[in-house]
Amino acid sequence: MEPNARAQRAIFAGGCFWCMQAEFEGTEGVASVTSGYTGGSVKNPTYEQVSGGTTGHAEAIEVVYNPAKVAYVKLLDIYWGDIDPTDAGGQFYDRGSQYRTAIFYTTEEQHRLAESSKQKMQEKLKKPIATEIVPAAEFYPAEDYHQDYYKKNPIRYNAYKMGSGREEKLKEIWDKP
Repeated sequence: MEPNARAQRAIFAGGCFWCMQAEFEGTEGVASVTSGYTGGSVKNPTYEQVSGGTTGHAEAIEVVYNPAKVAYVKLLDIYWGDIDPTDAGGQFYDRGSQYRTAIFYTTEEQHRLAESSKQKMQEKLKKPIATEIVPAAEFYPAEDYHQDYYKKNPIRYNAYKMGSGREEKLKEIWDKP
């Protein structure tokens, strides 16, 4: 981050946070991506609590970025391309509200841009968009073993990703080659 640049935060929920983290890391202007939990009622939830579906939290990522190097709209484009925004029951084979899609905005500008991008997705897909756009709540970083999981455990991560059907479904939705 440049000394005079003011970092901003973007928070996205889109199913498995391991897969979401991998998509955002390496994007120019992104300083960090943290897997965690947000949108629930329990303070400092654990993975076991959240995955049980009783806390109201979603698995999410917090993206810290330099808006002088990457626009929020670009982050939204990455986000939409990595989820099925029409699935209200979770993502791919991860089912339940803890795997819902949501954009947690941290500023009114993010809110405006997220709503506009959601409308564009609605027009493009011609299906109802289930993704919520809500004010950011407390973000709790996940346990250390979840951070950079795709780097630390590439064999397990790739087996999970392949088994989840995520890539095939994304190709179908977004006409990816």
